[in-house]
Amino acid sequence: MKSATKSALTFQPLTSCMDERERLPLIGLSHVDFLTPREKMALIEMLGAPHRLFDLTRSDFCSLLGRRLRTRLWDPAAILDEACRTEKLLTPGVLGCIFYWDSTYPPQLREIFDPPVTLFYRGTLPENGHLLAGIVGTRFPTGGARKAAFRLGFELACQGVGVVSGLAKGVDREAHEGCVAAGGYSIAVLGSGIDRVYPESSEAAGRALLQAGGAILSEYPPGTPPLRFHFPARNRIISGLSKAVVVVQAPERSGALITAEYALEQGIELCVHSAGLSGSAGAGTRLLADAGAPVVDGALELLRHWGRPYREAPGHGPRPGESTGERLARIMKEEMEGTCATKAGETYWRT
Repeated sequence: MKSATKSALTFQPLTSCMDERERLPLIGLSHVDFLTPREKMALIEMLGAPHRLFDLTRSDFCSLLGRRLRTRLWDPAAILDEACRTEKLLTPGVLGCIFYWDSTYPPQLREIFDPPVTLFYRGTLPENGHLLAGIVGTRFPTGGARKAAFRLGFELACQGVGVVSGLAKGVDREAHEGCVAAGGYSIAVLGSGIDRVYPESSEAAGRALLQAGGAILSEYPPGTPPLRFHFPARNRIISGLSKAVVVVQAPERSGALITAEYALEQGIELCVHSAGLSGSAGAGTRLLADAGAPVVDGALELLRHWGRPYREAPGHGPRPGESTGERLARIMKEEMEGTCATKAGETYWRT
């Protein structure tokens, strides 16, 4: 399911934007919340360099943007001081940041309507061309939808496709855990600073994701709390990084539907999972399906639609004459060898 995209501005690289004079102002802009990401990019384009924004007055902003600002809190010196404190928190190999103009900035994210100027990250950034799929859904999925999210993340990882989600409990976390269990690459996009995983119950999943070579991203600087209005904004990054977004299960008022809207605006393929269509927990999923979103059962349909080969997992059913105890012992041995993963009584085999 696709929709027309908003026309995105193409911002030209600035030859001076990554010298030491510009790094601090760019970090400082991540602390300025009365400007949208698109406005920050447009102002940098107009003025020719990020540091020139800090020479503006509040009335200058109003004049250049053509709108009244809802804040009176514009103190350039204080913001640059805050940027200095943030930069001291950035440690190579632990916490880092990249900017829109960097070669390591995800190229597909540059194409959205309002790309983040600055991305803070932990872990390993995705390689250019790495195929990623967004998997999102309710924090309170049914048992079937929970298993479907884990399996979809696992299957995609087995096919070399990374998973992007928000690390929230429920569908998001299951998708990350499935991807990691298969040895895949996963990205969590937060609505808080990268130094603070929210909710706390997802900290273990976040650590596992990083240990598996994945990444945690946020446009908000370290120390930023998980404010309510941050989460709808971060959803555009989840969809913007993805080749397709799969809504596994969503009620009518789910944040996953915001991600679906962003996907449609960005021209990203949007699908729903067959496991999340029933009951009140799937009311939003059904609305998307009724509007034309394809229904998928797993990774096979996505790979076929993309024209990519699908590698079938080898059969691992009971062997002739094998007792239940012998089969369980064999599965435990193969799990230790990394051939499979077991969760909630089900075994998932790697290709």
